Amino acid sequence: MDEAVAAGTATTPAHHSRSAIFDAVRADRTGPVAVRLLQLAHADDPFVRHEVMDLLHSLAPDGPWPGAAEVALARLSDADEQVRRRAARLVVRAGRQDVALNALRELTDPVVRTVLADSLGGSVSHLRADPLASVRFLAHLETLRAAPPQQWPALDMALLADAREAARHLRSVGRRWGSVLFRLGRERHTYALAARLLAGPDCSDVGAELAREACHGWRAAAVELLPLLVRHCGQVVSPAAAKALTTASISEAAMRTHGALAATVPFTPYPKVRRSSGSPPPSFSSPSAAALLAARPVGIGRLAHAPEIFGALLDAGPLTFRQAAQLYNLTFQRPGRMQAGCAPLWLRHAGPTAVPRLLPLMTPHLSEYTVGEYYLEGLARMGRQALPALSAVTALIDRRTRIPVNDSTRDAETMLDERLLAAALDARHAIDPHGSHSATTSPPLRPR
Repeated sequence: MDEAVAAGTATTPAHHSRSAIFDAVRADRTGPVAVRLLQLAHADDPFVRHEVMDLLHSLAPDGPWPGAAEVALARLSDADEQVRRRAARLVVRAGRQDVALNALRELTDPVVRTVLADSLGGSVSHLRADPLASVRFLAHLETLRAAPPQQWPALDMALLADAREAARHLRSVGRRWGSVLFRLGRERHTYALAARLLAGPDCSDVGAELAREACHGWRAAAVELLPLLVRHCGQVVSPAAAKALTTASISEAAMRTHGALAATVPFTPYPKVRRSSGSPPPSFSSPSAAALLAARPVGIGRLAHAPEIFGALLDAGPLTFRQAAQLYNLTFQRPGRMQAGCAPLWLRHAGPTAVPRLLPLMTPHLSEYTVGEYYLEGLARMGRQALPALSAVTALIDRRTRIPVNDSTRDAETMLDERLLAAALDARHAIDPHGSHSATTSPPLRPR
């Protein structure tokens, strides 16, 4: 184990040495492997101490571990800052919140105190008068989470007062603040606070972080905040401002409105990657399509190029009973991309009377980021016949907040929402081309 920790393989995911350590410690926290691991926390090599803290942190969720908490407490005064940071998190993780609170009261190291306060979460809400700005900021932020609206202005002022100083020891101050504001639904307040921070001395990076978090949460944020970000960039665009500008550039509405302004500052716009359709789909004649379907079972569940295959048959005339049964199974048996692509074909086959059966299959999936675009494209192909689904499409367009999705990064998740929004706008235009809807992404903001 000593060699694995020193080499870094003990913290390498899926490495056999890591698995062996985890198995041994979980089997017996008083056994020789666990005892040796705790001893290595006092090794001379700071890298070894880093690794041990990380291992103990990963093992601690299995339940309170007093031995690990005591080791972490001893390392709160380590000569290496990264060890101190890891130790502070481990004290709380190992189940000793009382020890962590005592250390927070007694220690003076701002790094350790900040990490302790951050790890303690809601337990520090009473420390709003703490001498350290980062601790006060976290305390006020925890208080804000559950505060009634009448307390918001005072808490906002307290957070504004401490934001610059807190950022010296606390990472992602603006992102943390923005996350709480989003959960409270305080959209207009977020824009106003971002503007104040961007304009304030030495607070522009906090303001950029807050603006970026707002763009991740609200669709209108980029339109509101991109001009402010550009205005306060100055001669040099800071990394925080560059990230915020990249996130804001994901918004089609923002770039349509402020693209020329954004071009005046150097940053990397987010790549506008549309879903790749790959190679052009093959074309089918009616005989080749019929021959292909004849070789497939009636209860078929998937069929590559189904729109082209059945489209060729429907262009030539009505489907046979067997072909119609195959299309029925593809349309009605399971939700997903295949259903979305085949529903317009079934409408062509069965006629307008099929609309009441098809739309309830499609509209529940419009906001699902994995298949929503396909369903929206299906509605677009139905055109005016999908008019009963217009309200569902419009509801997707009129969302103020972004659709919750799961992807590799927050920017990628924001891009997925933009793609769904673009598909919804296309679908609405196809369904109601002469309607009175504007091309905006959402209705005007109302004061809050």
